Amino acid sequence: MVLPRMNPRPRTSLGRLLDDLGTTLLHLVHGESGRGEHIGGLVIHDPIDAPVLPPRALVLGVGIHRAADIVALLDTLGAQGSAGLVLRAPVPTDVDIRAAAESSGVAVLGLTPGASWTQLTAMLRSLLAEDDVADPDAATLGGVPSGDLFTLANAIAALLDAPVTIEDRSSRVLAFSGRQDEADTARVEAILGRQVPQRYSRLLAERGVFQQIYRDDCPVFISPSADAAEAVGFSLPRVAMAVRAGDEVLGSIWAAVKEPLEAERAHALRDAAKLVALHMLRVRAGADVERRLRAELVGSALEGGPGARDALNRLGLADQPVVVLALALADSPGEPSIGADAVLTAERQRVADAFAMHVSAVHPRSAAALVGDVAYALVPTGRDVADGEERALRIASDFVDRVGARIPAVIGVGAVAGAVTDLAHARACADRALRVLRSHPGEPRVARLPDVHVQSLMLELRDMAAARGDRPSGPVARLLAYDERHHASLVQTLNAWLDAFGDVIAASASVHVHPNTFRYRLRRVGEVGGIDLADPEARFAAMLQLRLHSLS
Repeated sequence: MVLPRMNPRPRTSLGRLLDDLGTTLLHLVHGESGRGEHIGGLVIHDPIDAPVLPPRALVLGVGIHRAADIVALLDTLGAQGSAGLVLRAPVPTDVDIRAAAESSGVAVLGLTPGASWTQLTAMLRSLLAEDDVADPDAATLGGVPSGDLFTLANAIAALLDAPVTIEDRSSRVLAFSGRQDEADTARVEAILGRQVPQRYSRLLAERGVFQQIYRDDCPVFISPSADAAEAVGFSLPRVAMAVRAGDEVLGSIWAAVKEPLEAERAHALRDAAKLVALHMLRVRAGADVERRLRAELVGSALEGGPGARDALNRLGLADQPVVVLALALADSPGEPSIGADAVLTAERQRVADAFAMHVSAVHPRSAAALVGDVAYALVPTGRDVADGEERALRIASDFVDRVGARIPAVIGVGAVAGAVTDLAHARACADRALRVLRSHPGEPRVARLPDVHVQSLMLELRDMAAARGDRPSGPVARLLAYDERHHASLVQTLNAWLDAFGDVIAASASVHVHPNTFRYRLRRVGEVGGIDLADPEARFAAMLQLRLHSLS
């Protein structure tokens, strides 16, 4: 199999970056964008240990803000043929910097306030990665349509004379060839579920198969055992080959065979793995760029700042009322297990993608993206505020009903934003409602801020108390200390009495004690805590402290 030669020079230009990222992330301050000249690489400037720059480098000037330092750096970068210098906005606009940019030929770009260098670096690397895999104008890679892993799987199956699957690092089946009926039940189950069965992947992990595959640069032969055939349906041997891009393992190719591959076919599989890497990188780069760009646009729109109108224009939502929906996974108790962060991140992205598909099906012009750990959706609506919020509630409720209990998603519904300036408030309403839902898993799973306004205020009061280091004081503090020393239940007694509006019979039933016992404990509450239960101000103060204490 003949592999395409890697393109040694990326094709992304400064002009294309500005077109793709727009004013929501980068803007041109000085110089020309050089729309036909390619960027040769991305480099972070280090004033202590100056890096070696590739030709036409785009340099990130992290921490560079003094005019004299900028002029000196532009002169240095110009001598090395760099394409551009990115600085944190606002960038000084004095004549010396403008002259240095013109004389050096280095364009000066401004990074929008509020955007992080990490976000910018990730997005730029994704854009440049599109050019690293092959000619971006080519329709094929190695004779196979770009990104068509199924066609590639069939081509590899023809070379090896065996049914083939292409899988990612999580053993998800990305593509498969024909002739899968020749394989065993484990393979058929993986094809039907588009995921290698967990019991099968666990068996391979226990045998150290994945470690060997990812360590070696040649095909690995895996023979089944008698217990594996019976337990997971793994009865036909496999040959597996890691798919790499440099030092990164992207996934693997699996062929169901009857015996180890001879040298010629093993060599063909190694070559095929290189071509699969190109296709996987192309697919990933394109998806990552689109996803990250949409996230930046949605995030900029929700901030409601200077870039909001431009972001809405690019999303196709300008001059139209929208309602904001905020989705997240409900908080789960307990300590996270090893590797849980990566799993949770992938789950959030999967749910966010499903949410985006759902709102787009309801209204094609909707825009949704994962921003941090929350998936936000901007759904166009009419001018009638009440009707817009009711429609948003139906959209959100339909989604949580469809995903059911298997995905603990909760959705806060914001107010209708009739203008760009209303978006920040609409997002705040959705966020506040969402926070209540996340902190109280269960029902309801969808709410507007008016539905949970009191709970939201309590959470905000708790935040204020925590920020100032406030602790329970007065009668409540004395009761808490007494209960801790004597293993008593005076705080529980007071709480039950307050909840029952002073009804001793109802309060005693709620804590499962006799009314006379409850009356005795209530007298002790007054004696130990020094609280006058006939004073409404004292009752309110105690109730508020008890509520905040229970939330902490």
